[in-house]
Amino acid sequence: MSMDREADQSDQPGQPDRRGGGPQGPPGPGGGAAFLLAQLGAHAAERFAQRIAELDLTPAQAGLLRLLVQSPGRSQRELADALGMPPSRFVPFADGLEQRGLIERRRNAEDRRLYALHLTDRGLTLLGRLRDTAMAHEQDVTQALSPEEHAQLIALLGRIAAQQQLTPGVHPGYRTLRPR
Repeated sequence: MSMDREADQSDQPGQPDRRGGGPQGPPGPGGGAAFLLAQLGAHAAERFAQRIAELDLTPAQAGLLRLLVQSPGRSQRELADALGMPPSRFVPFADGLEQRGLIERRRNAEDRRLYALHLTDRGLTLLGRLRDTAMAHEQDVTQALSPEEHAQLIALLGRIAAQQQLTPGVHPGYRTLRPR
Protein backbone atom coordinates (compact mmCIF):
# COMPACT_ATOMS: atom_id res chain seq x y z
CA MET A 1 0.00 0.00 0.00
CA SER A 2 1.40 3.41 -0.89
CA MET A 3 1.99 6.07 1.77
CA ASP A 4 -0.57 8.32 0.05
CA ARG A 5 -3.25 5.66 0.13
CA GLU A 6 -2.49 4.85 3.79
CA ALA A 7 -2.74 8.55 4.67
CA ASP A 8 -6.03 8.80 2.77
CA GLN A 9 -7.48 5.85 4.71
CA SER A 10 -6.44 7.22 8.10
CA ASP A 11 -8.25 10.47 7.33
CA GLN A 12 -11.59 8.71 6.70
CA PRO A 13 -14.28 9.31 9.35
CA GLY A 14 -14.37 6.52 11.90
CA GLN A 15 -10.95 5.16 10.86
CA PRO A 16 -8.06 5.13 13.32
CA ASP A 17 -5.88 8.19 13.18
CA ARG A 18 -2.37 6.82 12.99
CA ARG A 19 -0.98 10.11 14.29
CA GLY A 20 -3.06 10.24 17.47
CA GLY A 21 -4.48 6.75 17.78
CA GLY A 22 -8.15 7.85 18.01
CA PRO A 23 -10.95 8.00 15.47
CA GLN A 24 -11.35 11.08 13.34
CA GLY A 25 -14.54 12.70 12.23
CA PRO A 26 -17.99 12.54 13.79
CA PRO A 27 -19.07 9.47 15.75
CA GLY A 28 -21.13 6.85 13.98
CA PRO A 29 -24.93 6.71 14.12
CA GLY A 30 -24.84 5.04 17.57
CA GLY A 31 -22.82 7.90 19.02
CA GLY A 32 -19.33 8.03 20.44
CA ALA A 33 -18.17 6.64 23.76
CA ALA A 34 -19.15 9.78 25.71
CA PHE A 35 -22.66 9.75 24.23
CA LEU A 36 -23.14 6.04 24.91
CA LEU A 37 -21.87 6.46 28.48
CA ALA A 38 -24.34 9.31 29.02
CA GLN A 39 -27.20 7.36 27.42
CA LEU A 40 -26.52 4.21 29.44
CA GLY A 41 -25.85 6.20 32.62
CA ALA A 42 -29.16 8.01 32.41
CA HIS A 43 -30.97 4.76 31.64
CA ALA A 44 -29.27 2.87 34.47
CA ALA A 45 -29.87 5.68 36.97
CA GLU A 46 -33.56 5.90 36.07
CA ARG A 47 -34.03 2.12 36.32
CA PHE A 48 -32.16 2.01 39.66
CA ALA A 49 -34.33 4.81 41.05
CA GLN A 50 -37.43 2.84 40.01
CA ARG A 51 -36.12 -0.31 41.66
CA ILE A 52 -35.25 1.32 44.98
CA ALA A 53 -38.52 3.23 45.06
CA GLU A 54 -39.99 -0.19 45.90
CA LEU A 55 -37.85 -0.03 49.08
CA ASP A 56 -39.21 3.49 49.75
CA LEU A 57 -35.78 5.00 49.06
CA THR A 58 -34.48 7.71 46.78
CA PRO A 59 -30.99 7.52 45.25
CA ALA A 60 -29.77 10.21 47.68
CA GLN A 61 -31.08 8.23 50.67
CA ALA A 62 -29.46 5.06 49.35
CA GLY A 63 -26.19 6.98 48.98
CA LEU A 64 -26.30 8.15 52.59
CA LEU A 65 -27.01 4.65 53.91
CA ARG A 66 -24.07 3.38 51.88
CA LEU A 67 -21.77 6.11 53.23
CA LEU A 68 -22.80 5.33 56.80
CA VAL A 69 -22.07 1.62 56.52
CA GLN A 70 -18.65 2.41 55.02
CA SER A 71 -17.71 4.91 57.72
CA PRO A 72 -20.12 5.07 60.66
CA GLY A 73 -20.05 7.98 63.06
CA ARG A 74 -19.34 10.74 60.58
CA SER A 75 -20.69 14.18 61.37
CA GLN A 76 -23.63 15.67 59.54
CA ARG A 77 -21.26 18.26 58.06
CA GLU A 78 -18.88 15.58 56.72
CA LEU A 79 -21.75 13.64 55.21
CA ALA A 80 -23.29 16.75 53.66
CA ASP A 81 -19.91 17.57 52.12
CA ALA A 82 -19.47 14.00 50.84
CA LEU A 83 -22.89 14.16 49.16
CA GLY A 84 -22.31 17.68 47.86
CA MET A 85 -25.39 18.85 49.75
CA PRO A 86 -25.71 22.15 51.65
CA PRO A 87 -25.85 21.52 55.43
CA SER A 88 -29.17 23.38 55.63
CA ARG A 89 -30.64 20.81 53.22
CA PHE A 90 -28.89 17.84 54.82
CA VAL A 91 -30.47 18.26 58.28
CA PRO A 92 -34.10 17.76 57.14
CA PHE A 93 -32.89 15.04 54.76
CA ALA A 94 -31.34 13.14 57.70
CA ASP A 95 -34.38 13.92 59.88
CA GLY A 96 -36.59 11.92 57.52
CA LEU A 97 -34.34 8.85 57.72
CA GLU A 98 -34.13 9.20 61.50
CA GLN A 99 -37.94 9.38 61.78
CA ARG A 100 -38.14 6.13 59.80
CA GLY A 101 -35.74 4.51 62.28
CA LEU A 102 -33.01 3.93 59.69
CA ILE A 103 -30.33 6.17 61.19
CA GLU A 104 -29.65 7.67 64.58
CA ARG A 105 -27.77 10.69 65.80
CA ARG A 106 -25.37 10.27 68.69
CA ARG A 107 -23.25 12.90 70.38
CA ASN A 108 -19.72 12.88 69.04
CA ALA A 109 -17.44 11.61 71.83
CA GLU A 110 -14.63 13.99 70.82
CA ASP A 111 -16.74 17.11 70.26
CA ARG A 112 -20.05 17.22 72.14
CA ARG A 113 -21.29 20.03 69.86
CA LEU A 114 -21.42 17.60 66.92
CA TYR A 115 -23.65 14.65 66.18
CA ALA A 116 -22.32 11.45 64.70
CA LEU A 117 -24.68 9.52 62.43
CA HIS A 118 -25.02 5.75 62.57
CA LEU A 119 -27.20 3.13 60.91
CA THR A 120 -29.71 1.41 63.14
CA ASP A 121 -30.47 -2.31 62.96
CA ARG A 122 -33.46 -1.42 60.83
CA GLY A 123 -31.19 0.64 58.55
CA LEU A 124 -28.75 -2.28 58.23
CA THR A 125 -31.61 -4.61 57.30
CA LEU A 126 -32.80 -2.19 54.63
CA LEU A 127 -29.22 -1.83 53.38
CA GLY A 128 -29.11 -5.61 52.87
CA ARG A 129 -32.24 -5.39 50.73
CA LEU A 130 -30.69 -2.44 48.88
CA ARG A 131 -27.57 -4.52 48.11
CA ASP A 132 -29.73 -7.32 46.71
CA THR A 133 -31.58 -4.80 44.55
CA ALA A 134 -28.32 -3.24 43.36
CA MET A 135 -26.88 -6.66 42.45
CA ALA A 136 -30.01 -7.54 40.46
CA HIS A 137 -29.79 -4.15 38.74
CA GLU A 138 -26.12 -4.71 37.85
CA GLN A 139 -26.94 -8.12 36.37
CA ASP A 140 -29.85 -6.72 34.40
CA VAL A 141 -27.89 -3.80 32.95
CA THR A 142 -24.85 -5.91 32.00
CA GLN A 143 -26.56 -9.15 30.95
CA ALA A 144 -25.23 -8.81 27.37
CA LEU A 145 -21.65 -9.24 28.67
CA SER A 146 -19.69 -12.32 29.64
CA PRO A 147 -18.19 -12.30 33.16
CA GLU A 148 -14.80 -11.45 31.63
CA GLU A 149 -16.26 -8.59 29.59
CA HIS A 150 -18.09 -7.32 32.67
CA ALA A 151 -14.83 -7.23 34.65
CA GLN A 152 -13.05 -5.53 31.75
CA LEU A 153 -15.81 -2.92 31.45
CA ILE A 154 -15.55 -2.11 35.16
CA ALA A 155 -11.78 -1.73 34.87
CA LEU A 156 -12.01 0.51 31.79
CA LEU A 157 -14.76 2.69 33.25
CA GLY A 158 -12.78 2.95 36.49
CA ARG A 159 -9.78 4.27 34.56
CA ILE A 160 -11.94 6.84 32.79
CA ALA A 161 -13.57 7.92 36.07
CA ALA A 162 -10.16 8.32 37.74
CA GLN A 163 -8.82 10.31 34.78
CA GLN A 164 -11.87 12.57 35.01
CA GLN A 165 -11.26 12.99 38.76
CA LEU A 166 -14.62 11.56 39.79
CA THR A 167 -15.00 10.67 43.44
CA PRO A 168 -15.05 6.86 43.74
CA GLY A 169 -18.34 5.48 45.01
CA VAL A 170 -20.20 8.80 45.02
CA HIS A 171 -22.89 9.41 42.41
CA PRO A 172 -22.15 12.47 40.28
CA GLY A 173 -25.53 13.90 41.19
CA TYR A 174 -24.06 14.51 44.64
CA ARG A 175 -20.44 15.39 43.97
CA THR A 176 -18.41 15.01 40.81
CA LEU A 177 -14.95 16.30 41.54
CA ARG A 178 -12.65 15.33 44.36
CA PRO A 179 -11.79 18.21 46.68
CA ARG A 180 -8.51 19.77 45.65
